[in-house]
Amino acid sequence: MRRVDRARFVPPESHDQAYDNIPLSIGYGQTISQPLVVGLMTQALQAQPSDRVLEVGTGSGYHTAILAELAAEVISIERHARLSERARLLLEDLGYRNVRLFVGSGSGGWPVAAPYDRILVTAGSPRIPVRLLASLAKNGRLVVPVGTRQEQQLVLLEKGPHGVSERSLGPVRFVPLIGEGAWNDQGD
Repeated sequence: MRRVDRARFVPPESHDQAYDNIPLSIGYGQTISQPLVVGLMTQALQAQPSDRVLEVGTGSGYHTAILAELAAEVISIERHARLSERARLLLEDLGYRNVRLFVGSGSGGWPVAAPYDRILVTAGSPRIPVRLLASLAKNGRLVVPVGTRQEQQLVLLEKGPHGVSERSLGPVRFVPLIGEGAWNDQGD
């Protein structure tokens, strides 16, 4: 996280708060997560230098950049085309060549490139996204906020030789994951 300057990923009007441990608005009803949560999620993911990582929710590209520092390849999906384009330009400017960005809901993942060693979801889901779990490689890890629109539990799922284990990492609050198997745009 020390190698990725959070200030580069926040809007100009938020630069004075870039290093505060708070989420910040990035437009389109989306936020850049607070650094403590980014660190917790990244630590739980345990990305390795040879890993292919799927990130659901590119947002500003901040967490994408952190994952790109740790993994061989990061595929990231963002449902807001303008956020995705902004992140793409910034990540290219910063020299990240191991990142591919796509526009879409992300609730079903990006199956054409599956399986993934690690999957990180940066939006709250009402349930474990089954299609994402299906895209996880053996010995893979999936980190996802699960719960209501108001509060979720950060869940770590590990796909081992004897099935999938699940562990809660504590309460969090994320914007909703929109799409099939998640929330719809109308709030249910």
